[in-house]
Parts: sequence; structure tokens; C-alpha cells
Amino acid sequence: MGDLREKTESGDEPALHRSVGPFQMALYGLGSMLGAGIYGLIGKAAGEVGNAVWLAFLVALVAALLTALSYASLGSRYPRAAGAVYVAHRAYGFPLLSFLVGLALVCSGLTSVATQSRVFGANFMELFGFDGLPVVAIALCYLFAMTVIVFRGIQEAMWVNVLCTVVSIAGLLLVVAVGISYWGSVDYLETPPASGGDQTFLIVIQGAVLAFFAFIGFEDMYNVAEEVRDPETTIPLGLISAMLIAALIYVAVAITAVSVVPWQDLAAAPGPITEVVARAAPAVPPVLFTAITIFAVANTGLVNFVTASRLLYGMSRQNLLPNHLGRVHRHRRTPHIAILVLFLILVPLALLGTIAELAAATVLLLLTVFAVVNGSLFILKGRESERPGRFEIPRIIPALGFLVCLGLIVVRVSTGDWRAPAIAGGLLLGCFLIYVLMRTLDPDAIREIEREDA
Repeated sequence: MGDLREKTESGDEPALHRSVGPFQMALYGLGSMLGAGIYGLIGKAAGEVGNAVWLAFLVALVAALLTALSYASLGSRYPRAAGAVYVAHRAYGFPLLSFLVGLALVCSGLTSVATQSRVFGANFMELFGFDGLPVVAIALCYLFAMTVIVFRGIQEAMWVNVLCTVVSIAGLLLVVAVGISYWGSVDYLETPPASGGDQTFLIVIQGAVLAFFAFIGFEDMYNVAEEVRDPETTIPLGLISAMLIAALIYVAVAITAVSVVPWQDLAAAPGPITEVVARAAPAVPPVLFTAITIFAVANTGLVNFVTASRLLYGMSRQNLLPNHLGRVHRHRRTPHIAILVLFLILVPLALLGTIAELAAATVLLLLTVFAVVNGSLFILKGRESERPGRFEIPRIIPALGFLVCLGLIVVRVSTGDWRAPAIAGGLLLGCFLIYVLMRTLDPDAIREIEREDA
């Protein structure tokens, strides 16, 4: 099976700068997972599971860890930008599938950044009282600032990520600190009453489906592989460390939340975490969590911006997108053309302000990508010609990860309305049309890839 043909680098063409170590790698993943969403997700999960919300997060960790371990293993085997795209082609040998995987991930990143820009603007106005200023103006300033940081270099982006992640962690640890004296005050296995007898197990599983999405973000770590020192070791170490640290924080916050506030009140509260702190430590001003939310939102947008730019860069290097997107700035060592293109797409997205359903649809696309990636590792592990990496896992793990992702897709489609699946299908159709257009305008690259697989 042939690989995607990599563009050869001439002697004077710069490459991405390898400067990211294990500490920054772990915080990069944490920054993507510990977004502002957890502040509201605790309340929603409590409404589903009651006091057993902590158990739902543990079950979700096991489910998410299956796919995370697959990513870690693939990162140790094939450390490169747009790694999911590369391994999909290496396993299946189908350029269209690789293209769809890559653009699905780009769509996920774009909708996340655009959404976070408006959330950032709203919280910024609340914190500083800029009532006369439109939210979109602050959102555009945020997008411009993120573009400058990402262009400046991976080290600059990583240190901003470290700052924002530390602030986000500090906010969640503050919640635990003010409420830890309440631990042990409730029955932590109490769940909402269910008809038909004791269905605690099923209730926890339903809550775990919701909690699973608090762990999404680990996949971003694979896409900066070409900027990581010793990626074969650093990616697995950073990825698994980030997942376990996030799980510990989530479980501690969940236990604290239901200990301080009855789960019924927690589910009804507009700001569950703010409600916990207001009851446990009234002296702490609520505006503090508005400020922390700004850091968490800014961080999520930054990580997704970096990830999307590396996806475009990696897909270009693999001949799936135009050559210019694979260019690296000689001095900054960043994919500057890809960064500029993303900024130009993000501005109208942020101005539209109607991307909530689009964001929900991209979650379905992301789960589909996870299923493809798990399937890729399963296939590659069964191929004798493939060289193993430094971090190997049993073949049953990607198989189970594949089944879990398919199950989550079924749950999301069957329990939600028709709009998200319809939009997801429309996005896939749009990606397919782009592929057809590119093949029509520049067929040589795709045909060469197909000839290698023949």
C-alpha cells in the first residue's frame, strides 16, 4: 500500500520548528479539553445522573481513553501534521476518504474558533462593561489577536496556551478548594428516579455519553507532531497525561458540585459552577469566574486555530490541498498562508453568529473521524509490513474504540433532532464537491496518489 506522496523539501525551504516538549504537549491537550464548556456541562450531567455525575465522568474517561490510546499509538508510529489524514490513507488507500477526514477536522476547528470568538466577546463585555460596543467587534479583535499569535510561532502559541490553561485549572481547583469541606455530605450514588425499577447502570451510561464530550480535544495534540521534540515518545506521554489530569479535575469538581448544591438545583442553575462557589464561599466575587471563562474560551479557540492551520499544512504536504497552503514562513517557521486563509474564513463565520447548529453537526463529524482513525490503527496493526511504534497497544483497543464511536453517533442521531445530522451530511457533501472540483482543476496530484496505490 503506497503512502500519500510527500512534497520534497528543497534545501532552502524551511520546515516547522521542533520545540515542543512533554510539559507543553500535556498542557496543550489540557487546554483543548478544559474549555468553558465544562462550566455548564456539570449542570447538564447532574440533571441526567444526579449525584453519580462523578461516576459518569469515570465511565466517559474509559470510553474516550480507547480512542485517545489509538491516537497515542499512531502518534508514536507516524508523527506528522494532519496525522489522522495520513493514517486514514495509509490504512484504506482511498484519497477521497482522507480528504473528507481532513476537511471534517478543519470544519470542527473553524466552527469552534468562530463560536469561541463570540463567547469571548460576550464575556469580555460583561467583565469590563462595554455595553455600547457590539459583541462582534470584540470577536473580530480576538480573531486578529489569535492570528498574530499563531503566526508568530509555535512557542509563542504554546506559552499563551500554558498561561490560559493554568488559569483554567486554577479556577476549577478553586471550586474544589472552597467546597472540599462538604465532601461526604451526600449519597454519591443517588440518581434521578426512573420508572421500571432500578436502572442506575443505564442512567450512568446515559450521563457518560454526555460527559464524553468533555474529553474531546485530545485529538488536537496529534496535529502538532512536526513541531514536537522526540514526537514518538512525547505525543503518547503528553496525550495520556492530559487525559488523566483532566479526568481527575472533572471528578473532583463533580464531587464538589453535588456536595455543595443539590443535584436538582445544580441542573436548574444557569451557571452551575458559579452557584457552587456562591454557596460555599459567598465572599468570592462571581465576576472572577467570568474572567476565568475568558481565559478558557480564548485558550480553546487558540488550540483549535493552531490545529486547523496544521491540518491545512499537512494536507497540502500530502497533495490533498493546493501547494501554497504547505508553505512555511522563513523566519517565523509557521504555515503562514494556511493561517491567513483560516483568518479570512473565520471573519465571515464570526459575523454570521448562527453557527450553533453547525458546531453541533461537527461533533458528529468528529466522532466519525474517531471511528475512521480507530479503524485505521486496527488495520495497520494487522499488516506485517508496518513498523511498530514506541507506544503499542493491543489490537482490541482500537476495535472497541471504533464500536464506542459508532455507538455515540447512533445515540446523537437518535436522541437529537434532524438538523445536526442533516448539516453534517451537507458538510460531507460540500467536502466531496470540493474534492471533485480540485480533481477537475488539478488532477495530476490525486491521480499520482491513486497510481501509487494501484
